Amino acid sequence: MRWGAKAKVRDIDERYQDLFSAASDKISSEIIHTTKTLSASAGSSRTSSALDLKTVMKASLTISGEIVLDNLLAELMRILIENAGAQKGFLILETDSRLCIEAQSTTDSESVEVLQSIPVANCDTVSSEIVSYVARTQESVVLKDATQEGEFKNTDYIRANKPKSLLCLPLINQSKLSGILYLENNLTAGAFTPARLETLNLLSSQAAISIENSRLYTDLKDINITLEQKVTERTEDLNAKNKTLVLLNQTLEETLEQLKQNQAQLIQSEKMADLGQLIAGIAHEINTPLGVIRGSGNNIANTLNQTLHRLPELFQELSGKSLEAFFILLDEALHNKSQLTSREARKAKRSLVAKLETFDIESAAEIADILVDMGVTEASENILPLLQTRLAPDMIRAIYGLSRLDKNSRNIMTAVENASKIVFALRKFAHYDHSGEKVLTDITENIETVLTLYHNKIKRGVELVTNFAETPKIPCYPDELSQVWTNLIHNALQAIEFNGCLEICIKPKDDNIVVAITDNGPGISNEIQSRIFEPFFTTRARGEGSGLGLDICKKIIEKHEGMIEFDTEPGKTAFRVWLPI
Repeated sequence: MRWGAKAKVRDIDERYQDLFSAASDKISSEIIHTTKTLSASAGSSRTSSALDLKTVMKASLTISGEIVLDNLLAELMRILIENAGAQKGFLILETDSRLCIEAQSTTDSESVEVLQSIPVANCDTVSSEIVSYVARTQESVVLKDATQEGEFKNTDYIRANKPKSLLCLPLINQSKLSGILYLENNLTAGAFTPARLETLNLLSSQAAISIENSRLYTDLKDINITLEQKVTERTEDLNAKNKTLVLLNQTLEETLEQLKQNQAQLIQSEKMADLGQLIAGIAHEINTPLGVIRGSGNNIANTLNQTLHRLPELFQELSGKSLEAFFILLDEALHNKSQLTSREARKAKRSLVAKLETFDIESAAEIADILVDMGVTEASENILPLLQTRLAPDMIRAIYGLSRLDKNSRNIMTAVENASKIVFALRKFAHYDHSGEKVLTDITENIETVLTLYHNKIKRGVELVTNFAETPKIPCYPDELSQVWTNLIHNALQAIEFNGCLEICIKPKDDNIVVAITDNGPGISNEIQSRIFEPFFTTRARGEGSGLGLDICKKIIEKHEGMIEFDTEPGKTAFRVWLPI
């Protein structure tokens, strides 16, 4: 295992053996029968629990490490059938709005058939009624003997095939159905034991995540392959003129590689339960740049299709000054970053149309519209030879298409940088140093990591004001200080109900670094000011807080030989943390 996971498993196993034993006994005594639970006495040893845990971890790592869809489906079928004790198994995904069998395997065959896309409704090897039920309710169906129990025993499939043990399990990712696992064992009743069911439940979450990531990877890969094919088909005719497109293709390849790395980091970050309610916001922040990448990729494909196939015909019309004017206008469009308001754009179009008409240029209004959309508001003498050609509107549209390629490429790079920034902050926040040694840390960077994770909660309705003076690095426990900033920022946001002003100030003072976190909330009442650092004291409703947050903050600051204080009045509350340099 990577990251020293073996040592961590042994350490957890030794320190919490009573918990493992208790959890194992519970697992062995439960079985899910359709959507109901039946109790039965059973026991399990601590050793077998540890072995099951290692098996699940190994299988989970194997699944998460595969990104190619057909390889992933084959690996999933082998792992799931092996851990379930089934004779045959089917992995069902939604393809073109239909439930289709995308992978199937039996114990009699070593091979796995994948990506056959066989509609469940037209298949006589699975119970379409059970599959439809699981897809609709997202609940598991587990039958010890399908011919003797359950509401499906009188269906045509059950009567015709007489299966014994049957399991149909939904694969859920973020409350959405990613797929369905269908297993049968026609030799033994009750083949799907509680232990095997527990193992499959543990693996199903990772399987759902991996399927979604693999499909996303396949979509992006298909887009990239399509773009490469289009560029390759036209390279012979545009070998001297497509430097911009070659650079774009290289950028897309780098973007795809960066995205794969971010996806791997995101899989790990989603497992960090300590992030609590921030996870939903973080997932939204990641999905936004991914949507930009996908949209920009589609725009690039459409632009290539609309523009490149006409370039050879258009270039036959160009020669001498008109050809030179083409590249001058293209260069101006690629490097123009100006943004015009609607009013400025209308004014520029009227002025441009008037100037073009003085040169007797046909389609002056159409040409002016396209030029202004590109940010070009002046018809210089250098580009007039192009505008006076017979196919001037088509030439201008081609230049506009090529400039959009560059813009979409830059959008992709910006989106990747945003996703990477969020994932990097997640990794730093979730990291915990077990060495017990103080580390030289930049306090500003430490706080900015927390602010990155809170970006989704403060970007709407909250005015964030930061005043970060230059401060030296100090020896501290950065993971524990992150907990302090998280608690103080979250308390401030709750005080203003996520709608108000939050100010964070960092400055050196005497031999200390002072961090002040101020909100414009209602303030802290006089009656409770003396108690806010007491353990278990909270003003929140039952179940919304333990009352330990500020007490823990105080203990962490004291561990650093620092001090935490506050002052409050209606409309302003400030917490200050003093850390010695």
